[in-house]
Amino acid sequence: MSTIDTNIIRSETKVSYKTIPFYKPIDREVEVFQHAFKNKLPILLKGPTGTGKTRFVDFMAHQLEQSLLTVSCHEETSSTDLIGRYIIKGAETIWVDGPLTKAVKEGAILYLDEIAEARPDVVVAIHSLTDHRKELYIDKLGITVEAHPDFMLVASFNPGYQKGFKELKPSTRQRFVALSFQYPTAKDETEIVYTETGLDKDTSKKLVNIANKIRNLTELGLTETVSTRLLVDAAMLINSGLPKRLSVKVAIVEPLTDDLEITQALTDLCDLMI
Repeated sequence: MSTIDTNIIRSETKVSYKTIPFYKPIDREVEVFQHAFKNKLPILLKGPTGTGKTRFVDFMAHQLEQSLLTVSCHEETSSTDLIGRYIIKGAETIWVDGPLTKAVKEGAILYLDEIAEARPDVVVAIHSLTDHRKELYIDKLGITVEAHPDFMLVASFNPGYQKGFKELKPSTRQRFVALSFQYPTAKDETEIVYTETGLDKDTSKKLVNIANKIRNLTELGLTETVSTRLLVDAAMLINSGLPKRLSVKVAIVEPLTDDLEITQALTDLCDLMI
């Protein structure tokens, strides 16, 4: 892969230019993604919320100079939402491709964020794109579309979220090359925070120390813990002039829980650390 100074994003109708998003490789995930793209293999990104999965996909789309279509899955996301539907336009009924069909036809990267949240028919719809067939059957049109050579399917999910309730079946997992994402080391996470936001290194390090302290407080029973994304939010607020303790409270503590006692305890802890 050649190195380019100006990275290109191909949208549906035109080419635009944008600075590549910052992403700090933690292991060999960039190399794995490049080889998966080359071999037309789908990738599954596993890991907690806010560990950089979405940023990584955005970064790789820029590196590979590929268009990226993202679908944030939820409990109402269906195969129709992905494949397409008929709509009424004026006096006629026309077919409109969904993001999956567009990506398959045009050769884009389709990113299904939190795929385990979607309805089961979504997984069924992508099966033929995750094996040797590399094709999409559109039942409402009665046609089969062969995937463009540059099409790539990427999905993500949080294996720790509501464990036992929203898990991917082994048969689905085995259709993907899988990469695990975890929170970076303190050194790497500090670099991410100050590089992303411009906040000074000392304060960035304190934010990371706060995050690691809270992450280790498993007795609180938090559904989600402090993500790198929350640290970046807090750093941005601090860097723009909002007081440090207030920034930490609204960007890190408050998003974690609605329990007033836990909120106060975490606020007191953070105040001592920054």
